[in-house]
Amino acid sequence: MKKELGIFTFNDLLNHFPYRHVDKTKVNLIAEITSATEYIQVAGILSVIELAGQKGRKRLVAQLKDKSGFLELIWFEGVNWIQKNLKAGQSYLVYGKVSYYQGYPQIVHPEMELLTEEISDGKNYLEPVYPSTEKLKSKGLGGRPIGRLTQGLFVVLREKDIPENIPSAILQQLKLLPRYEAYKQIHFPSSVENYDKALKRLKFEEFFLSQLGLGKLRLQRHRFSKGVVFDKVGNLFNTFYNNYLPFELTGAQKRVIKEIRADSAKGHQMNRLLQGDVGSGKTIVALLTMLLAIDNGYQACMMAPTEILAQQHYNSILELLKDLPVKIRLLTGSTKNAERKNILNILAEGSLNILVGTHAMIEETVQFKNLGFAIIDEQHRFGVAQRARLWEKSEIPPHILVMTATPIPRTLAMTAYGDLDYSIMDEMPPGRQLIATVHRYENKRSQVMDFAKAEIAKGRQVYIIFPLIEESSKLDYENLMKGYENVKAYFPEPTYWISMVHGRQRAVQKQTNMHRFVTGDTQIMVSTTVIEVGVDVPNATVMVIESAERFGLSQLHQLRGRVGRGMEKSYCILLTGNNIGNDARERMKVMTSTNDGFLIAEKDLELRGPGDIEGTRQSGELNFRLASIVKDRIILETAKNIALKILDEDPDLVSAENLPLKNFLSSQKGKTVWSRIS
Repeated sequence: MKKELGIFTFNDLLNHFPYRHVDKTKVNLIAEITSATEYIQVAGILSVIELAGQKGRKRLVAQLKDKSGFLELIWFEGVNWIQKNLKAGQSYLVYGKVSYYQGYPQIVHPEMELLTEEISDGKNYLEPVYPSTEKLKSKGLGGRPIGRLTQGLFVVLREKDIPENIPSAILQQLKLLPRYEAYKQIHFPSSVENYDKALKRLKFEEFFLSQLGLGKLRLQRHRFSKGVVFDKVGNLFNTFYNNYLPFELTGAQKRVIKEIRADSAKGHQMNRLLQGDVGSGKTIVALLTMLLAIDNGYQACMMAPTEILAQQHYNSILELLKDLPVKIRLLTGSTKNAERKNILNILAEGSLNILVGTHAMIEETVQFKNLGFAIIDEQHRFGVAQRARLWEKSEIPPHILVMTATPIPRTLAMTAYGDLDYSIMDEMPPGRQLIATVHRYENKRSQVMDFAKAEIAKGRQVYIIFPLIEESSKLDYENLMKGYENVKAYFPEPTYWISMVHGRQRAVQKQTNMHRFVTGDTQIMVSTTVIEVGVDVPNATVMVIESAERFGLSQLHQLRGRVGRGMEKSYCILLTGNNIGNDARERMKVMTSTNDGFLIAEKDLELRGPGDIEGTRQSGELNFRLASIVKDRIILETAKNIALKILDEDPDLVSAENLPLKNFLSSQKGKTVWSRIS
């Protein structure tokens, strides 16, 4: 059980929750099974037990009969053990998922036990069935035997062994079960109603303790962390804001700048997550904040995950600040030695104001004189240790702004990034056009290509994107090359010129091919998703995504954001196979119905769950045993609000009412309070 299910202590067993309960009083007849039946409990006599199949692929087949008919039972794992323990002629209670083979119902790997008077006496109780593995089942530790172990645990447990960790006022306010009672009812409920009450209590506890822990981290940073003080809005900021801003800031941009200004003036380190949809204007916010740092006598830096994106940021910042006395340099892995040496010198002596670069800037040789502000773009692409090395570059940690163009659903941000302050930019700059998105099946390919030709004839450019197949880079490369040949057949040289970019290319070749497309030397870019971030071509108006059914919603939205960056009407065409599954069809429907990245992120969360969403922290905060941030949003909101209220009134949790909470949180650090129970 240790290796298979991670159950080492009684506490682990107590928190190994049943995934369903079987109503032992409800026994169906075999004849009642229909095509709509999912799970069923039946009782009957076991008649035939035999091994079938060839050597190495043996299966065990048995037949269960009741007065209405018969049912086949099949085992593929642990067949020798099961065959030894089943007895023909005996009555069994059988539970499992119904499937059909050649028109007859069967249950594969059923839960089974001998039918005794105790089971069939009509007592009203719900029996728990626990998650197990085929290996454990073959050793007699299936879902029901684990239940008997848990039942034995509750014989010796008392209320004091499961101490309360939620203040009584909250229990009363939300009408929650006491903790001991909740654990008892979740495992062995006396009724469906009591089970639901136990589930609600324990889900609330998971969210509440998580929000309390994250809230304490954020509070400690606000109260105790040291940070440089930006106490003035100076000449550079005001000059740029009043004279050189390329457009009027949106309300969302102004709000975020105010939040950053307030944070950076307090003397505590700012740690803020800025999420904004593709094209919402995060770069201008970052630039204004860097000018704020320079006005206060500090240096600033901006770290991007790829050379392409770093170069793009450098070019746009250089252009925006060309008339101001600000020294900016770019540092990447490709920077020549002589230039690199010069950058390191002027950075260390303090005359370099802004350094833009890749992870090359976190190397030990890169030393700032007085780094006050660090921006990390597309932060999920850097590891925690990489990010942390940036704020070790200064005696007083610099203020940190981490930016992402992957909108994060609010519920996910609350749990994955709850220790950060976060800002949302949910407004687009004026003049930014909505991208027309359509879904086309493979049989309409020629019309799609004709449309792309018509746009090229107007002087526009086109992206054609192929999916990455992570399991096989060889297959990925072959598909891309085959796709490239098909594109060349539709767009022959010299009428059309094509750039191709993919992961196997050397950095120099990739850079050259990208540059040709950026400068308009080629009209078509054939690529894998390496262009997801980092290419800004206002003249590109068509995005064709091949095999769009293979992409997640978030990735489709990111790719779509590569077009619509100029003043011309832009289009995204999702090209899929003729036969796609329901989930893929739903994704296409979402993409064609909205351009709102936050709505798309919420839908992505619903369809895929938090573990798969790009950009989330794979942290314990998301590993809830019972609660779901998708299905239990109302409970999460309630838990967050109550946790914040408690921390607001009693930040150190020292009141008599909150002391049990403080003790419980302390006890969870690195050990379990259950390991001593024997």
